[in-house]
Amino acid sequence: MEIDPGDLLLFARIVECGSFSLAAQRVGLPKSTVSRRLSLLEAQLGERLLQRTTRKLVLTEFGASLLEHARRVADETEQAAALAQHRQGAPSGLLRVSMPADFANVAMGTMMTRFMHQYPAISLELDLSPRRVDLVAENFDLAIRMGDLPDDASLAARRVTLSKIALYASPLYTSLRGLPEHPDDLFKHDLLSLPPRQNGLIRWKLLRGKTEWARELPVRLLANSPELLVRMAATGVGIAASTELFAREHLQNGTLVRVLPEWAFPIVTGWAVFPGRRLMPAKTRVFLDMLEAAFEEGRPYGG
Repeated sequence: MEIDPGDLLLFARIVECGSFSLAAQRVGLPKSTVSRRLSLLEAQLGERLLQRTTRKLVLTEFGASLLEHARRVADETEQAAALAQHRQGAPSGLLRVSMPADFANVAMGTMMTRFMHQYPAISLELDLSPRRVDLVAENFDLAIRMGDLPDDASLAARRVTLSKIALYASPLYTSLRGLPEHPDDLFKHDLLSLPPRQNGLIRWKLLRGKTEWARELPVRLLANSPELLVRMAATGVGIAASTELFAREHLQNGTLVRVLPEWAFPIVTGWAVFPGRRLMPAKTRVFLDMLEAAFEEGRPYGG
């Protein structure tokens, strides 16, 4: 029996993407062709690989045992394509990157301008939605993510930045409400925070040297945009938790001041995450190299 490696590749893509439609988009074939080729592969093997339901695809026992072989075929195919791209004179192609919108707007403009001038053969597609994309299933080359990363054997990561989070308020707010002298005083203030919130409360952990303070606090404004939080704090509506990245301009023009300056939140790591099972294409490598260099050269946040 001779099995077409292309059919095994299609099978691996269907499982990765979780649907025939997404797999068809990934490989650039009509959905009907992808479905037909899987049915022909099952007929050739004499067993079902997937159980189709209206909601999802479920691997059969035989499908699960064949999947590892199919994934090896997919990995070898991707590595061959990446090796061919590495041998080209200049990095090229479409680079798909996911990152937080605020980070892109405030931090990445200068770096991406330099990148596009330096690599004219690379096109950029940016996903700035707050959701965490599935890099493998949705065919993204790289994502920038903040904080702890879940264990995922299919992904690799490099640390690109460390962010210090502190508390900020406007002089107008502090003149009316006063400055907290200890974290316990925060219960008397209007707080602006990133999620998550549980039972109407947020949990903040502040550090001063080896001293740790952690409490659940009522929140006045909850938003998944640190840029919005500092802008609202600058209008005098409360005390915002944010990184210096977003507060810097307001600190320079005097519309924000640091609150509880001896206290800060635990440092948050910014990661560049990419598919770990693939040989990194040249287009991804040069973007990651420039991103890391922007931080190492003392130009924080790509500015």
